[in-house]
Amino acid sequence: MSSCPAFIDLPEEEQIIELRKYLKTTGAEISEENSGAGWITDLMQVIDAMETCWKSPDEAQVEGFLTSVLSLVFITPTAKIDEVVLSLCEKVVKGGDKMKELRLRILNNLYNGVDERSPVRYNVYCAMVKLAGQTNSVDCINTNLEEVQKWMKLWNLDTDKRVNLLRRLLEAFLECKQSETASKAMVELLRSYTEDNASQARDDAHRCIVHHLAQKDMYLVDHLLVLKPIKFLEGELIHDLLTIFVRGSLHNYMEFCKANPDYIEKLGLSHELCIEKMRFLTFLSMSSDNKEIMFDTMEQQLNLTTDEVEAFLIDVVRTQLVQASIDQIQRKVVIRWSQHRTFGRQQWQQLRDMLERWRENLGTVRNNLQQLTPAS
Repeated sequence: MSSCPAFIDLPEEEQIIELRKYLKTTGAEISEENSGAGWITDLMQVIDAMETCWKSPDEAQVEGFLTSVLSLVFITPTAKIDEVVLSLCEKVVKGGDKMKELRLRILNNLYNGVDERSPVRYNVYCAMVKLAGQTNSVDCINTNLEEVQKWMKLWNLDTDKRVNLLRRLLEAFLECKQSETASKAMVELLRSYTEDNASQARDDAHRCIVHHLAQKDMYLVDHLLVLKPIKFLEGELIHDLLTIFVRGSLHNYMEFCKANPDYIEKLGLSHELCIEKMRFLTFLSMSSDNKEIMFDTMEQQLNLTTDEVEAFLIDVVRTQLVQASIDQIQRKVVIRWSQHRTFGRQQWQQLRDMLERWRENLGTVRNNLQQLTPAS
């Protein structure tokens, strides 16, 4: 089998003839002669037939072939570049599990080979994300959401393309089982909707709520309620359930389940996990309002037996949502600090009052120091 180097120094037509010859050796059904319709048309024919190259046992030859294709893509006229890039990305993504590192590298070279402000980068990046998700390689590409937001502005994407890109990122994170990052991507996806199209995000909003509630170590979800697409779900059971997890109690959750049997199961959620999380969240509310909580109160409000209380408190402290100590003799827990379930006007006022007290205390200390300092 002949090698296929990058034919950078050859005229476009001659490069494509060499590429055609190489593809023929891989079993592609393509003529070895150009069509006569121009090198752009011939390049598209090469790209359309290139899927057989993934069967080659020689990865170096495949890389040489793809490098030659890229050299032609980079000089493609602006009027045709979108069509050529989309076709190439499609073929690279459809390579299955073959040469996944090479395919990601080629897409990365394509991405870096076009101007950073070019909208063409959007199509290439979407392909990179899709391929990374399919091959469990999402860590091999830059998926930092802050960076992605900057790129979307740089590429001047409309709302539909922004939604599409963020959804692709979400799918890739889910495929690679990166739940925490997927949660962040879901929120960014919902934020990308505007007031005008938020009602169209119903499925995304529903999915976002279920995903967050299903995460074992995710307790605070009040930030979801302010998202426009989730506001459109007000009055529906899924929104009622979210509201319970934001500010309700274990009792509220159990009453909800009683009124809506099988609903939790239909959502694909674990009823046992939901009970466990609601116990923690109810305790958070209790600890925000009380410096000391008696075991008897916990047993009653959290539906715990006497033997379960201490183990429950140990689990709560492990979440780092609460700092507390257990007084076994007096059968109570002493709260030193607890995380607020929501942070609204009341919490801002409490923060303001605390800062005012600190300022007053610092003023007192300063005055005392001044009184101790001898006059000069």
